[in-house]
Amino acid sequence: MLVVTGATGQLGSQIVDLLLDRLPPEAVGVSVRDVNKAAGLAERGVRVRAGDFTDPATLEHAFEGAEKVLIVSAAIRGAGALVANRAAVDAARAAGVKRILYTSHQAASRDSLFAPQPTHAAAEEHLAGLGVSFTALRNGFYASTLSYSIGAALETGHLVAPADGPVSWTAHSDLAEAAAIAMVEDGLLDGVTPALTAAEALDLEAVAGILTGITGRAITRVVVGDDEWKADAVAHGMPAAAADFTLGLYRAARRGEFAVTDPTLETLIGRRPTSVRSVLKAIVAQR
Repeated sequence: MLVVTGATGQLGSQIVDLLLDRLPPEAVGVSVRDVNKAAGLAERGVRVRAGDFTDPATLEHAFEGAEKVLIVSAAIRGAGALVANRAAVDAARAAGVKRILYTSHQAASRDSLFAPQPTHAAAEEHLAGLGVSFTALRNGFYASTLSYSIGAALETGHLVAPADGPVSWTAHSDLAEAAAIAMVEDGLLDGVTPALTAAEALDLEAVAGILTGITGRAITRVVVGDDEWKADAVAHGMPAAAADFTLGLYRAARRGEFAVTDPTLETLIGRRPTSVRSVLKAIVAQR
């Protein structure tokens, strides 16, 4: 049995759907915090069990009988993220799985300026020291997060943000397909993968240009200082801690941490990855 955590989230749900295209439902299990949200999966024949990274005792039952477990990294900020991810990894090892897969990030590094990346780097190191076969999927930066940057721009015509740098914005759907393939096909990806990214890296100036073409309205990139951006964000209701977290993203981007592109994802899924333009068109259409 293959078990996926976070199976009701944006990435995990797509991975499960793709697994069900390839495997009978009885071969797929999910670990979710709220089993009621996974009722649809249970109706399709998927084994649904409660599992919470912050309550490791629940994971023993959730991972029981699994041959492989895909751990979708915890959506937690701060020190608790590493504790939660390590708890899930350790529970998978204790369950006797043959391979542990973990959703890491292309910029995973101990010295990254973006807070999640040292967490991913530490999780990768922990995985490597367990003596179990593992795959750390170094996912490209999720392109859907652009929706947070461009929302006001679509209304005002100004994409206002601190100085940034190129980012290889990558679609959830492509990364979900890569994860499903890695789960089903033995030995395809072993250890820490190359960066699983789209084919191009674009900064927000380029994003503004694409939005101009999509909307037919001029979208201008406006660069502001970090302190000015934070003050404005907090004044509009963003918690200071969240603003600092987001500033880490911009600082890492302008240092070039997300400027990497690699052909591995395209080779794995057998087609050119989804373009930023396609993602932006979908975001604009939903507004």
